[in-house]
Amino acid sequence: MTPPASTPIEDYAVLGDTETAALVSRGGSIDWLCLPRFDSPACFAALLGTPEHGRWLLGPAQPARSTRRYVEHSFVLETTHETDTGVVKVLDLMPIADGRADIVRTVECLRGRVRMVHEWVVRFDYGKVRPWVSHSVGHRLDSDVLTAVAGPDMLVLRGTRLPRARDGRHADEFEMRAGDTHTFSTTWFPSYDEVPPPLDIDSRIRETITLSNDWAGRCTYTGPYRDQVVRSLLTLRMMTHSRFGGIVAAPTTSLPEDFGGERNWDYRYCWLRDASLTLEALLACGYVGEARLWRNWLLRAVAGDPEDLQIMYTIDGSRRLPERTLDHLPGYAGSAPVRIGNGAVEQRQSDVLGEVMIALDEARRRGLEMSPQAWAMQRSLVQELGRRWDEPDNGLWEIRGPLRHFTHSRVMVWAAFDRAVRAVEDWGLEGPVDRWRELRERVHAEILEKGFSKERNTFTQHYDTTEVDASLLLIPIVGFLPPEDPRVHGTIAAIEADLMRDGFLLRYRTETGVDGLSGDEHPFLACSWWLVSAYAMCGLLDKARPLMDRLVGLLNDVGLVSEEYDPVGRRMVGNFPQAFSHLTFIGAAHAMAQAEAKGSADAGSQLP
Repeated sequence: MTPPASTPIEDYAVLGDTETAALVSRGGSIDWLCLPRFDSPACFAALLGTPEHGRWLLGPAQPARSTRRYVEHSFVLETTHETDTGVVKVLDLMPIADGRADIVRTVECLRGRVRMVHEWVVRFDYGKVRPWVSHSVGHRLDSDVLTAVAGPDMLVLRGTRLPRARDGRHADEFEMRAGDTHTFSTTWFPSYDEVPPPLDIDSRIRETITLSNDWAGRCTYTGPYRDQVVRSLLTLRMMTHSRFGGIVAAPTTSLPEDFGGERNWDYRYCWLRDASLTLEALLACGYVGEARLWRNWLLRAVAGDPEDLQIMYTIDGSRRLPERTLDHLPGYAGSAPVRIGNGAVEQRQSDVLGEVMIALDEARRRGLEMSPQAWAMQRSLVQELGRRWDEPDNGLWEIRGPLRHFTHSRVMVWAAFDRAVRAVEDWGLEGPVDRWRELRERVHAEILEKGFSKERNTFTQHYDTTEVDASLLLIPIVGFLPPEDPRVHGTIAAIEADLMRDGFLLRYRTETGVDGLSGDEHPFLACSWWLVSAYAMCGLLDKARPLMDRLVGLLNDVGLVSEEYDPVGRRMVGNFPQAFSHLTFIGAAHAMAQAEAKGSADAGSQLP
């Protein structure tokens, strides 16, 4: 069977209220929305199927030349559609900071006449459950509303012109003339509650823009690519739950790493690794308050026996996220199965605590007040790591093949002990520092002995191979070896030789079978940004600049990027927008700024 046509991933923009997010296409179709949380079941799931799996379309009926932008530093999306007969402007947003779950859409005809299409197709539980839809006239809060209810969920659609029932959906087509405007809003609420009152839409639009501008105005980064860095920071903020403090890896599930293949994963959860790296990116740009919010989430999530530490949690810190497939959805571009939950939650990934300790160490250095409870938690986790550090694991990439002694995992184990030692030496915190120093040295020596190939002059993916892995680029970034070390330069050269594909880096060579999965994948963008950082730290700016420019050129028209990129098909691949891609871009920009500043200082010191 021919798979359904899918909108290119790069043609989507994201709307967000810092509690959940929606994907809206260039043509005006909201094809993905989970309410009221990032990890709730979707009520619009056309992204992973067809319009019959739920969407909200508001766009021109005839072909149009469409341009779009975010208003200032907000996620208020302004799309201008120009047809042969006229021009309309659509404004889409999810108002932030009010505790509600709303999407607002306004459309204004700027010139001539434009015929518009409006479709509201609600399907709860990831496109499976068709709700009971009622048209209420003379409602106590409104004169005219549509309500869709199924089980615990209800949506209400308000608007100046509501669509009408037609073949299991609600649709309308109407002509707009210059000066005409229409406003619509969809609100989620528990079906057992009263219908919430309508929004004051104009004030909520202004407030949303103001709050976002104020937040962006706190950014301290002034280096190259600043505009793109700010948009990436805003994207990370949008994926951070404003009340819980959890940071999702992406607001989507099952956008494939290999079109038509099985590499489809649910990223709507909080990986300790990804969240820690996000925190580092925010801290580097002056956002210390966000570190406090995440630290409090971390304390709640990992509370209990340190042996029970998981690599990921739900957005509120819950521990159960079993993986299952949704067989009623055909998948994006026919890529099945569609998965919800994530089986990797059961994996052992020894690198995770290293990322957590690095982030919390950086938070202390950036001025976050120290918490006795937070340090007690860190000390307990490091002590548990000291008992199990030499066990094999699944590694950074969540390998579903045999457990290995992955070199990157060992480097991050070293980093965990190193940051624990620094906490005692630099901040006077209490802990068995002699034991931690001993472990730090043992791990360091083991990696140099077993994780380095003298024949190839490179660190290796794991102890039983001469293959390389892009995660080895973190060796100088986390301070395991200085960037001028010849072993670092040898590793960079080996990674360039083995993993570069059409100008971008793969994570590793899938043909080795190390990950236990069928199929291939495309270049993983975070790896290329790690290479930019490594180049910059090693003083190789002549290599860093062109690669950085190529990567920045992959951002779509509103500054968003996915997990991977297909350089042959010239299209984005994987979940979108991807926190890992955005945070490594921010790190690469900082590395380049620091290298350029150092180069200028060195040049100045050599002047006669």
